[in-house]
Amino acid sequence: MAVEGVRRPAWAEISASAIAHNVRVMKALLGDTLLCAVVKANAYGHGAQLTTKAVLAGGADSLAVAIVDEGVELRGIGVSAPILLLAEIPPGTIFDALTNSLTLTVGSLDGARAVVQSAEELGGVHRVHLKIDTGMHRMGVDPSEVDEVIDVLLASNAIDLEGIYTHFSVADGSSPEDRAFTRHQIELFDEVLDHLKARGVTPRVVHLANSAGALGYPEARRTMARVGLALYGYLPEGWLSGELEEKGLKLETALSLHAKVVAVRRVQAGERPSYGRRRALEHSATIATVPFGYADGYPRRLFDAGAEVLINGKRYPLAGNVTMDQLLVDCGDDEVKLGDVVVLLGRQGDEEITAEEWARRGDTITWEILCGIGARVPRVLVD
Repeated sequence: MAVEGVRRPAWAEISASAIAHNVRVMKALLGDTLLCAVVKANAYGHGAQLTTKAVLAGGADSLAVAIVDEGVELRGIGVSAPILLLAEIPPGTIFDALTNSLTLTVGSLDGARAVVQSAEELGGVHRVHLKIDTGMHRMGVDPSEVDEVIDVLLASNAIDLEGIYTHFSVADGSSPEDRAFTRHQIELFDEVLDHLKARGVTPRVVHLANSAGALGYPEARRTMARVGLALYGYLPEGWLSGELEEKGLKLETALSLHAKVVAVRRVQAGERPSYGRRRALEHSATIATVPFGYADGYPRRLFDAGAEVLINGKRYPLAGNVTMDQLLVDCGDDEVKLGDVVVLLGRQGDEEITAEEWARRGDTITWEILCGIGARVPRVLVD
């Protein structure tokens, strides 16, 4: 396991109250639709164990993870809520999943056969959700092959076909093409549902919507929605705020990144700090060293993109390339002292730096920024 840097002055603060608030906001939006909290990838970098407790306290109805180990981790801390695996897993891991009461996804005929075999060997009845590929083309049963897969699952008394779902590929897109494609996915999924209903197959849990789908497509809010990014206080895209604003609802950012200044030195104009000597100082400046680098999730490309940090409520630019463990900050002629708190993500005074800002500067997405926060950064639960 990765070692947390608890003896280093750098940490992430996770607001339990913000996460619980975001769950309540999304439940208010969803109405009678159940909320499945997606806590995969270490809860999008927020810390799976801390976050899971917060989302359940906020009223989440179930959880979703990507791999068996993530589900086993949550069972290990006493979580009893339903946990859905969001991908079909290798046959050799099915037994571990079932013995930990994880709900399996079936996305292929071979996958259905493997699940049935393991479930019957173990005994008992085990929950399964069938995933339909409506255009993402990453995983799932093609609609033309649904009958064959359903026949395998229904033939076994060890299988409870609890759910059926699909996954949107461009629900966050605002273009006419993206919106038309999302509606096409909904229509295709509904055709599958109608076909199965005609066969007398009506799974109890039906879900299409991720965060973007839940926010932008009310018709996709079926019996359950899988909410990920919104739980952590971010919108997939700005245009999706419409219904929240109409209802007077607002998400709260849950994570902030902090460190303390560990070295201060005066450097003359013309000097080129850090690896690569990329940029000469235009003026003599106070350079602060901050113990946080690309190994901790501060993208190296942010130096060229003009990223800043907050010290004493003021924005300061980087003075040179991001290194593995440290940043160098150009504080100009301002007084900066050892131990001053640096905010990398979050608010300090009247200024705020968000993961969305990092994503824009780094030409990436908010999800990648959050998931990229290193394992050695301690997550501290606050409020």
